[in-house]
Amino acid sequence: MAAAAWSRVSQLLGRSRLQVGRPMSSGAHGEEGSARMWKALTYFVALPGVGVSMLNVYLKSHHEEHERPEFIAYPHLRIRSKPFPWGDGNHTLFHNPHVNPLPTGYEDV
Repeated sequence: MAAAAWSRVSQLLGRSRLQVGRPMSSGAHGEEGSARMWKALTYFVALPGVGVSMLNVYLKSHHEEHERPEFIAYPHLRIRSKPFPWGDGNHTLFHNPHVNPLPTGYEDV
């Protein structure tokens, strides 16, 4: 049993060593239709997917503004052990005053 399994493994390894030159190129496997397949996938899968994504973004952008939640100063959130090296040291790099509160609460904007 073990000898048969070892023989099979050695055959598989021996076969993989023979296919060293360009195993991923399309001409190596004799598939002439692969370019046509990728072209069809581009037109019938990728481009409609991009279109559906664009429609989703467009429809989501037309929703009304949401009220921001009440600020609760939890002690384990927004810990500043040292100031940030930009700006006033209290705002994060991508700070949005409408969404991101400071340690003391929301900014009045």
